[in-house]
Amino acid sequence: MATFTVTTDERLSVVDVTDRVEEVLPADASGTATVFVEHTTAGIAINEGEQRLLSDFETALGNLIPDDGWEHDQIDDNADSHVRSLLVGASETVPVEDGSVALGTWQSILFVECDGPRQRTVRVLI
Repeated sequence: MATFTVTTDERLSVVDVTDRVEEVLPADASGTATVFVEHTTAGIAINEGEQRLLSDFETALGNLIPDDGWEHDQIDDNADSHVRSLLVGASETVPVEDGSVALGTWQSILFVECDGPRQRTVRVLI
């Protein structure tokens, strides 16, 4: 297993981490890799890594889940972040061939921050 960190500057942001995942894969790795974020207010997704689409995804999550009006906000004022990450999910499993992720032409591995700015740990297990 390997880990890397992702640092974000905004409350809600999407970061392409495909290259970061590949950096931690052994050169001879083949099989599957699970990419997992060990936080309840962040997620991992697979989609196109084009910057305008990432911005659209941030906007869509923000519009879909309002920032306030949640019961959990009485505890630590971040229920929206928990609900957003529930929709995204905490992990993705991707095929690996010869030390590289075997994604489709337009697919990227995306880290989704829902409660930033923060520094997060992502685990990659082969």
